[in-house]
Amino acid sequence: MTTVALYGGSFNPPHVAHQLLTLLVLETTDIDEVWWVPTHQHAFGKELAPWADRLAMCRLAVERFSDAVRVNEIEAAIAGESRTIRTLEALRARHPDHSFRLLVGADILTESHLWYRWDEIVAVAPPLVVAREGHPSPADALPAVPAVSSTEIRERLARGDSAVPLVSRSVMDYIAARELYR
Repeated sequence: MTTVALYGGSFNPPHVAHQLLTLLVLETTDIDEVWWVPTHQHAFGKELAPWADRLAMCRLAVERFSDAVRVNEIEAAIAGESRTIRTLEALRARHPDHSFRLLVGADILTESHLWYRWDEIVAVAPPLVVAREGHPSPADALPAVPAVSSTEIRERLARGDSAVPLVSRSVMDYIAARELYR
């Protein structure tokens, strides 16, 4: 059975901390694959760059990884706002020969009571926790990766500044060509 770490997020835009965490998971755990799962429609109405652009940037961000890393478009096939449990149910139905872990920051554990059907999420995809500065972490948590703020990246881009080295060159080139975050 293939074990997959599901890395969900808005990826608005995807940045080097996303890439570093992906590498950390592959190199230090028994996870076989990491699937980036971009949010299609944010559950709390957060304004995002267009889905097609975020999907394309995610593909650029993972292109240097092996086949063990892919971008999964499942959330576009699910009607309505993105909810983790609905995504997990759809993935389990399509990939019954896979087991899943949900990649989350330690900050999520302190907010888990706010998540829709958290107990079911944990049962379907036990969390693979990454330490976050300022938040308690379980003993088996992966070490923290450098903090990179998507908000800071968008602010830099809005000022007309480059976001490299916070995003890869290929993602920055895409952002510039599509004039995103202006």
